[in-house]
Amino acid sequence: MAVAARKGRTTASPHSSITTAAWPGSPDGWLSWIPLPEWALISVAVAGAILLLLFLICIIKCCCSKKKPKKEERIGLCTVSNSTTINLVQPEMSDLEQEVEQKCRGKLQYSLEYKFHTQELKVGVKQAAELKAMDSGGTSDPYVIVYLTSDMRKRYETKVYRKTLNPIFNESFTFQVPQAEVSESTLVMQVYDFNRFAKHDIIGEVQLPLARVNLQHVIEQWSDLAAASKVEEEHLGEICFSLRYVPSTGKLTVLILEARQLKQMDSDGLSDPFVKVHLILNRKKWKKKRTSVKKNTLSPYFNEVFVFEVPFSQIQNVDVVISVWDHDKVAKNEPIGKLFLGCRATGNQLRHWSDMLSNPRRPLAQWHILQPPEVVDKALGLKSHLKLPLHSR
Repeated sequence: MAVAARKGRTTASPHSSITTAAWPGSPDGWLSWIPLPEWALISVAVAGAILLLLFLICIIKCCCSKKKPKKEERIGLCTVSNSTTINLVQPEMSDLEQEVEQKCRGKLQYSLEYKFHTQELKVGVKQAAELKAMDSGGTSDPYVIVYLTSDMRKRYETKVYRKTLNPIFNESFTFQVPQAEVSESTLVMQVYDFNRFAKHDIIGEVQLPLARVNLQHVIEQWSDLAAASKVEEEHLGEICFSLRYVPSTGKLTVLILEARQLKQMDSDGLSDPFVKVHLILNRKKWKKKRTSVKKNTLSPYFNEVFVFEVPFSQIQNVDVVISVWDHDKVAKNEPIGKLFLGCRATGNQLRHWSDMLSNPRRPLAQWHILQPPEVVDKALGLKSHLKLPLHSR
């Protein structure tokens, strides 16, 4: 019986172990088969979670930065000296930028008519549209300068229109052009932004070679403004002065303030400038005065005032001629440049004169660009060989 009892115990122990062990497919079953303590298992699980999180972060970064290599490659092309390669890779960007720059300047409407029997070219400046804003207020003060490359000294200017990007000019100008020279000339129309106290900014220009134009018919068309060409006529300088007229007393006050960037007239690269102020009445020289001479300078400061007696009945018939001269002790004084103001003037000079008449008793200062002396004399219609009455006050 003892043997039987022992046998019973031996047969019962396997049965008891089976009933107490966990099912191998459950989590507790798997953990029971891993020969590690519980704290080690927790550490392994935490480390695995961290690695998985880092892996996910790397995947997200790679996905977000897929487009960056293209941008870096595009920037790197700028360092390549071969411009042809850049143009082949990215031609549309430069074309797009030029197109945007072109459109931003605006456009100009004009007309052309050539009269063969009189050999005259009539240029009509109609209007401009969508001009580039040059002032801080989002507008401009546009006007147009018109000239031919065959005679760049003969220039016409339209009136200035305040605070607008769509001015209507409706002005026409006539050039005397022999038929043989038409094909060699180019018509240039430049749109400027007026500024009373600083240099006028150019908005854009239209260049029209007349050889490409059929002048057998009257032409009227729109053209986009392009960037201004760098080839310009000789710069003579600029002068700033103020005008003031009091109708009740008939006193016209001209204050010569300063000049700048004058043409070099002496061998040392400087000049000895002074200014003459002439009054022309009914196309005849009437009165004159002059400033002192400023030695060795291209930007003289004068601040000299002159007062002329001009009755109100005569103010519409008076032209004021401002001329800058280079003084020479040995030889004859040479003119650097001129301009004139009055009801017969055009462009900025006419605007300055009109502002003076519209604001009596108020001094109005403005910068003006000097013009070639012979051009101003021709516009005034003065005949130098006639001895005209000359009085000085």
